[in-house]
Formats: sequence, C-alpha cells, structure tokens
Amino acid sequence: MHVSMMILSYAALLCGSLLSVALLVITFRNIFYSSKSNNLLKLNESFSFGEIQYKNERNNIFQKTSFFSDKKYYKAQFIQQLDYWSYRVISLGFIFLTIGILSGAVWANEAWGSYWSWDPKETWAFIPWIVFAIYLHTRTNKNLQGANSAIVATLGFLIIGYAILGSIY
Repeated sequence: MHVSMMILSYAALLCGSLLSVALLVITFRNIFYSSKSNNLLKLNESFSFGEIQYKNERNNIFQKTSFFSDKKYYKAQFIQQLDYWSYRVISLGFIFLTIGILSGAVWANEAWGSYWSWDPKETWAFIPWIVFAIYLHTRTNKNLQGANSAIVATLGFLIIGYAILGSIY
C-alpha cells in the first residue's frame, strides 16, 4: 500500500510543482523582457532622444487602451488560477505523501521491527515532506502567496526529482 501511495503522492506533487514553475515563468517573463529591451536601447545609441521619447509615448498610449489592460487582467487571473490549482494539487499530494510515509513506517515495523531507521529511502521520503510542509505553511500567510510560495514549490520539484531517482537506484 505504501508504495502506491508514494508514487501517487510524487505524481501529484510533481504536477502541482510544475504548475508553480509555470506561475514563476509567466510572472518573471515580463521582467526579463523589459530589462532586456532597456539594455538594447542603452547599447544602441544611434537613436536620437526624440525618437526614444516618441517610442515611449506610443507604448504608453497602447498600454492605456482597454485591450492591453484586459490582457493584463486576464494574465493576472491566469496567474491566480495557477496558484490556486498548484495549492490544491500539492495539498492532495501532501496528504498522500503523509499516508505513504505512515503506512511505510507500519510496514517497516512489521518487516524489520522498527518504525524508522533513517536509511536513504526513508530520509529522501521525509525531506520532500518537510519542504512541502513549508510550502503549505507559506500559503497560510497572505504576503507569501503567489510567487514566494511558488519558489518553495519549485525547490520541492527538484527535491522530488532527486528522491525519485534516489529510490530507483
């Protein structure tokens, strides 16, 4: 029972973490592109000041139109939905991981006479549990929701990957 729960929990945690990675990519993509375009303007000094001012005014006019503000609104809603669904999927995976660890401890007691022996498989099952417990704790704080908790989920994604590879080999 515990092996199937662990596989199910790892799958759910990976999916939820990938949603958080997508949230981070979408959130920070505009920051990267805006800093990249500003650096290109600094490098290319063949533009006159009037041309740069004209382009900035034109961009401001486009940003004030309802189409672009709607686009930002829908993007913000999409980011909020990614955050919501990653939280739900990671919560489900965390419950499965807890059940898998507890049922594995019961099986270990029956097989070896001790609930926990800190071997590498047990340790690498416990480390993701700690990381995702931190993620769930950050989600309870309104100031840490969104990109901040998504960073913890991304760290959890990397640790789950290592835990899966470690349990195979």
